[in-house]
Amino acid sequence: MAEHGERRGSRLFTAVKYLTYSLLLLNIYLFLQEELGSLEHTFTNGMRFGEFVQVFAATIDTAAWVVLLLLFELETYILDDARIRGGVKLALHGIRGICYIAIGYAFSGYCAELLTLYTTQALLPGWDACQQLGQGWSVLLSLDEYEALTPANCAAIDTDSALGLAGFSIVAPLEYLQAARRLAWTDALNAAAWILVVIVLEIEVRLQLKGRLTDRVVRNTAYLKYVLYGTLFVAAAYWGFAGTFLDFWDAFLWLFAFIFIELNVGNWQRETHKGSETGPMKTATAADVQ
Repeated sequence: MAEHGERRGSRLFTAVKYLTYSLLLLNIYLFLQEELGSLEHTFTNGMRFGEFVQVFAATIDTAAWVVLLLLFELETYILDDARIRGGVKLALHGIRGICYIAIGYAFSGYCAELLTLYTTQALLPGWDACQQLGQGWSVLLSLDEYEALTPANCAAIDTDSALGLAGFSIVAPLEYLQAARRLAWTDALNAAAWILVVIVLEIEVRLQLKGRLTDRVVRNTAYLKYVLYGTLFVAAAYWGFAGTFLDFWDAFLWLFAFIFIELNVGNWQRETHKGSETGPMKTATAADVQ
């Protein structure tokens, strides 16, 4: 009876894990749709290669992280240690290297977006928003969120405090601009924290494959992870508070997903320490999770 309950708990654990991974795949599409909408108001005359990442930073970042997550799942849960050798090992490390490049590229896009929001210019004296109707101007509402200048919104713009985004036909009311800057800072800090998380995990995986992931190392890396995951939790909470639901939902899913990866690493280490003759099977049961 207990064994039956354990198997059922293990199946539920696996089902929830892969449902979470599937929802993260869906988020790639949602971010793409959001950023395509933003593109209608930003680089309307085309963009250079360096500007591409500024527009699609979240899509590139999420896609690379999903692939990286699945690679960690393979190494820490699905594949036996004996199979992570030779060509398989080279392939895993090669794909992971490409993901790291994409993540770093996306991080540069977050930084570029942040810089753009600080590269502003005062509106010309006597500039009137309602006189710019039909001239291709847009209004900044939030980070990556704009709307076309219309008779309904032009009169509400305080031209004495509003600023223009340099290089764009975008007017930014000061209140909205400040809120967008805070969100852009959150994006950049969140991305930096995740990069540090994956560096720590990469170290743990490599040490585990070499049989050097000791309890002492795990305890030491745990302190750093508390700080990093705490930072990520604060970022997720701020997105929820600021009303950007997609960012909040995505951050929540990623934190949830990496709980599974952390459990995988912990179970992997414990199984290796048992020194079984057949090698670690890397299977998580309900008992392992508890």
